[in-house]
Amino acid sequence: MKSEFGKYTRDRVSDVPFDIEDPLYTEYKEKVPLFMGQAVYIYSFVKQRMVFANGWEELLGYKNDEITLYKIVNSTSKRHFNFSNELNDKALQYLNTLDKDLDKYSFTIEVEKIHKNGTIVPLFSRVGIYKSHNGQILEVIGISEKLHSRNLGNIMQYAVFGPETSNFEESLDQELFSEFRISNREKEALELAAKGFAFKEIAKKLNVSQSAIEKRIIPLYKRFKVNSLPHLISFSYDNYIL
Repeated sequence: MKSEFGKYTRDRVSDVPFDIEDPLYTEYKEKVPLFMGQAVYIYSFVKQRMVFANGWEELLGYKNDEITLYKIVNSTSKRHFNFSNELNDKALQYLNTLDKDLDKYSFTIEVEKIHKNGTIVPLFSRVGIYKSHNGQILEVIGISEKLHSRNLGNIMQYAVFGPETSNFEESLDQELFSEFRISNREKEALELAAKGFAFKEIAKKLNVSQSAIEKRIIPLYKRFKVNSLPHLISFSYDNYIL
């Protein structure tokens, strides 16, 4: 089963670390902003390897010159592996259909990774297009940091960003297989519902139609196997969504 998920991504990334002698590494070492507690990588689809990495030994136990995108993709915990890899695949497939503004798209995910020593590390990760040309993705950038504020449940949480965010998110919502997921737009509406706002009030606050709010919340009943809004809210608190 494991090999079925993330195959599209794994077929396109390598297990090759960056080359310290590469001028591109030197350029990014001076150019890419670094922050305490964050790990960052830049992967080149042209060179088929990492071209920059920093902060990974502190975060996942891998030295910067040994971390690879293949290792990052495959270090996801067992319970988060299928969804995380499916999200990588579907996001990359969607972005490969675009021909402009690629560098303005990104997505975030809260995910468990396995440290080199075998322990579980909950991360907040953001992946975006770092460089593109004529509709082709040349490089991607990933930034991760450890989640200290709360536990991660079985429900995968993600968000997408870009000039056509709604199309990006709707595409993922239609394609992603797992019922154990919630998008940022769905969570945003659910948070307001949990505060006691009616769908009409939520729609006004988010500047969308009431039917748009219903489309974000009502499908969650079936997805999470609940039968009412109070049940959904209770489920969300129990599973660290709210």
